[in-house]
Amino acid sequence: MLFSFDGRIGRATYWGFTVAVIVLFCILAGVVFMTTDMSNPEAAGSMSSILFGVAGLAVIWPALAVQAKRWHDVDKSAWWILIGLVPAVGGLIALIFNGFIPGTPGPNRFGNPTA
Repeated sequence: MLFSFDGRIGRATYWGFTVAVIVLFCILAGVVFMTTDMSNPEAAGSMSSILFGVAGLAVIWPALAVQAKRWHDVDKSAWWILIGLVPAVGGLIALIFNGFIPGTPGPNRFGNPTA
């Protein structure tokens, strides 16, 4: 489910995934903060960069798949993910459509809605 770009998901699944990713990164930040040796901040900075980089790479594909399915739920192409690249307003538009606009009722060109 998390790795496929086909189909649709509802707002609850979108928010569940989003909150899980936020919690994951908050936990990573706490681990980095608690284990940082302040006598060598340069080494700690590079270690945290590696940790967050690996976590970011692990999350990027499922995050794109979840967004694509959410755009499909509102009967828009997954190419709408690119709206997030528009400065200032793109992220807000994506948040409104993905997080707050209900999906189309019944089947649409991307399939049946999920429960």
